[in-house]
Amino acid sequence: MMFANRREAGEKLARELLHHQGQNPLILGIPRGGVPIAREIHELLGGELDVVIPRKVGLPWHRELAAGAVTMDGSFILNHQVARGHGITEEDLAGEIDRARQEIRRRMELYRGHRPLPVYRGRTVILTDDGVATGFTMRAALQDLREKEVGQLVLALPVAPADTHRVLQREVDELVCLSVPAVFYAVGQFYRDFSQLTDQEVIKILTAGRRDGS
Repeated sequence: MMFANRREAGEKLARELLHHQGQNPLILGIPRGGVPIAREIHELLGGELDVVIPRKVGLPWHRELAAGAVTMDGSFILNHQVARGHGITEEDLAGEIDRARQEIRRRMELYRGHRPLPVYRGRTVILTDDGVATGFTMRAALQDLREKEVGQLVLALPVAPADTHRVLQREVDELVCLSVPAVFYAVGQFYRDFSQLTDQEVIKILTAGRRDGS
């Protein structure tokens, strides 16, 4: 499946989530690319639009390879498979972990200001992004939400590779994924327009969502 852009992907996902309409769901996008996806779901389902901000922690010499992830509350989760394979410990990643925590704080303040966090406990929460590859950072976000004692945890994705799809399915109450391709190199290969968003575009989307009733 090929998407024209994130808006089209979000519209298609929203239609697959109509059974949550009327439940006042909390719809969370992972910045930056997940926020326009979340907006389309919010426009169709209603509820509340917000963000959750995990950050990947890469190896110091290969930052694209997830050695772990930091959750929004600052907790660190080590990717044991990568750590064993490269002979590293959490202590070796201390500098990268600190940078990730600083970036989470920066984005939280930038995107949310001083608004109180939404109510999570007992609520239907729909988490989304524009796609996943290894899914490790997404798993950090899901763990964070589980610890907040949400009611039903729903993960909505335009695309994911088959092995990641299987892992994530065990982490949630419901997984809606539009495409699980046999050949997967990167999320961007499934979008004709995969332009990167700016912080200002994310803020504009969230501000509009709050005006619409969030």
